[in-house]
Amino acid sequence: MSINTANARERILHAATKLFSTQGIRATGVDSIVKSANTTKMSLYKHFSSKEVLIVAYLQDRDAEFWTWFVEQVEDKAQSPKDRLLAIFDVHGKCLANPDFQGCPFINASAEFPDQRHVVHQLSAAFYRKFRSYMTDLAGQAGARFPERLAGQLCALFQGAIVSEQLQRHSGVADDAKLAAVLLIANGIE
Repeated sequence: MSINTANARERILHAATKLFSTQGIRATGVDSIVKSANTTKMSLYKHFSSKEVLIVAYLQDRDAEFWTWFVEQVEDKAQSPKDRLLAIFDVHGKCLANPDFQGCPFINASAEFPDQRHVVHQLSAAFYRKFRSYMTDLAGQAGARFPERLAGQLCALFQGAIVSEQLQRHSGVADDAKLAAVLLIANGIE
């Protein structure tokens, strides 16, 4: 792939990311993406054979970017597995407080594609299964009596805080979620 070709693909993906987050996936047309990327439909379809393929690439990109960033942030904040479970909510709180916060791309995508058989919904569900698995591993390492149950409870707090903050900005929900996480972790880990 030439540099110009890679640049065009990245410009298209960047434009789609920005538009999908601010306008929604279904509301964003190919013409808007092409215009924002300063390219042509021919170029878009050269790199992404359909809008659905572009949506999949967008979600895969969000997934890879999230895990690289998130795990690094959590590991920088805490050393022990128990402390990392709490650090998740510190990192989460900073994310929710970001003025550019537009909600979770996976929650938003699954809402727009509610059919559980649709690839977009499946990618979104897979992201949160991976997230829950990450929390389950940390909970197990921390000595939780029931790591999967604790992880499920913490994931519910995490996801609920995202939706609450998206519905009402600056609601303090991140602090509430962390306080609830403190109690759940204290009760679930010996």
